[in-house]
Amino acid sequence: MAEKHSIKVMIDGKAITLSGYESEEYLQRVAFYLNNKIAELHSMKGFGRLTQDMKSMLLEFNIADDYFKAKSQVDSMEQDLEDKDQSAYDTRHDLIAAQMEIERLKKENAKLRERNEHETSKS
Repeated sequence: MAEKHSIKVMIDGKAITLSGYESEEYLQRVAFYLNNKIAELHSMKGFGRLTQDMKSMLLEFNIADDYFKAKSQVDSMEQDLEDKDQSAYDTRHDLIAAQMEIERLKKENAKLRERNEHETSKS
């Protein structure tokens, strides 16, 4: 089982202890992300006049927005990867079919040459 980590971080000027099975660096990145989101909201005109509940809801909404945008981007990249895999599969299939046709034509060409040489030697 993974080791649980605890780390003290500052979030919006308050010391908070984060705990989790992720690395301390990861927990620091989460705290950094939250601080950046909070700073982004604080820079908005009128944010300071909102109630704490509204500030929290706006922060939650912004984080959810980031999540859904990132998820959409991941889904799009996964679809692109599937499309490229399918295209590569189709290209390999076409290449094999072309190689088989080349082999068939080589054999047919060899037979025609042999028949032509046989007919030329009869004359």
